Amino acid sequence: MAFALTIDGKPAPASETFAVIDPATGREFAQCPLATVAQLDQAVAAARAAFPGWAALPIEQRAAALNAIADALAAECDDLAALLSQEQGKPVRSAAGEIQGSIHWIRTTAGFRPEIERIDQADGSRAEIHRKPLGVVGSITPWNFPVMIAIWHVMPALLAGNTVVLKPSPSTPLATLRMVEIANRHLPAGVWNVVTGDVEIGSGIAKHPGIDKVVFTGSTPTGRAIMRDGAANLKRLTLELGGNDAAIVLPDADVEAIAPQIFQYAFGNSGQICAAIKRVYVHDTLHDALAERLAELAAAAKVGPGSDPETHYGPVQNRRQFDYVRTLADDARAQGGRFLAGGEPLAGDGYFFPLSIVVDVTDGHRIVDEEQFGPVLPLIRYSDVEDVLARANASENGLGGSVWSADVSRAAALAQRLECGTAWVNSHSKISPDVPFGGAKQSGIGVEFGMHGLDEYMQLQIVRLPAEAA
Repeated sequence: MAFALTIDGKPAPASETFAVIDPATGREFAQCPLATVAQLDQAVAAARAAFPGWAALPIEQRAAALNAIADALAAECDDLAALLSQEQGKPVRSAAGEIQGSIHWIRTTAGFRPEIERIDQADGSRAEIHRKPLGVVGSITPWNFPVMIAIWHVMPALLAGNTVVLKPSPSTPLATLRMVEIANRHLPAGVWNVVTGDVEIGSGIAKHPGIDKVVFTGSTPTGRAIMRDGAANLKRLTLELGGNDAAIVLPDADVEAIAPQIFQYAFGNSGQICAAIKRVYVHDTLHDALAERLAELAAAAKVGPGSDPETHYGPVQNRRQFDYVRTLADDARAQGGRFLAGGEPLAGDGYFFPLSIVVDVTDGHRIVDEEQFGPVLPLIRYSDVEDVLARANASENGLGGSVWSADVSRAAALAQRLECGTAWVNSHSKISPDVPFGGAKQSGIGVEFGMHGLDEYMQLQIVRLPAEAA
């Protein structure tokens, strides 16, 4: 299958390509076009030219285009899922779930409608708060959920009346290229463009004077670089950055009831989720029982190629992340950590690391302090609730956190004291297209989803009207 950039509604060839690696084999399986900075400029110019006409359309027409895109993606779900599975590594059924979830997200987003707010003044005049599109939005997406996160970025931007230039991760560009090609059948030329590349193109988007906003999901260091590069023209920013989410298990929790859920929220997508559980603080009285149960679940999980129908969890997506996960596991072992399950890479080709449970580690160890973004979960003992709350909050990250207890009221009160953007009770990682989501501290700026997320793609304009217009 041949792949192309999409610029101004048309396939755009590239003079150079780069290899896309199948993480199940560690070998190349496709070539992807490599955009030049000149092609980025062309994409931005196309988006700027398309902006006035797209912004002028009634929102109902823009919403209809979004729903048409959802219909088109649904018709090609199987092919997209197979391609996504091969480049990302996740099982085909999980990839299909990502496509289906993206379709649901599009349809929900298409139903949002910003309102004109009215503020009446004592002298009989009034102020109206209108929301207007910003212009051209640059979207930079990661490799863990390449299709879904592109939809999170792009659909509210389009609904609000902006046009878009998207750059997918060079590790997982292909399903995104195909998705944008499909979407362009239902959009005016130039409304949604896609260019591929690595640092040069990403930095080019952040610096580009023709781009009014950047939305980025990825690491905190890269988010800082985008913020710095975007300062030249005071770009609006939405940054969803790294997380090191803590789960606190209180002494009254039911181990048998919560173990499968904690396991699911820690190891979904092989642990490659920003808001996955990354460290579990367990009260002394429950620690050993929960650790044993999680180890049993990890040992029973089948890790393998995404193409195998029996696979539950795929490989780590790329060599760099695989090596990092292995380094953290080795460091944990060197610090006295005991692996009750996993702990060593699997033999053979590909970037396979088993689901791993490690105990006898604590704060100050890399496996606890750093975000693994892979299938290794540390369990940390505690005895005092106030102390464990302070330890959970000591991280510079603040994406999510959770509290697990039979007493929901007590857990909710503690959850509200976590320093994070979303706090769950007896759950974790659950998100919805109508509920805002974003990070605290070094985990990001701004929010996504729902009306609050839509606001991030619009500029407030206040219109003051005299009393006689009331």
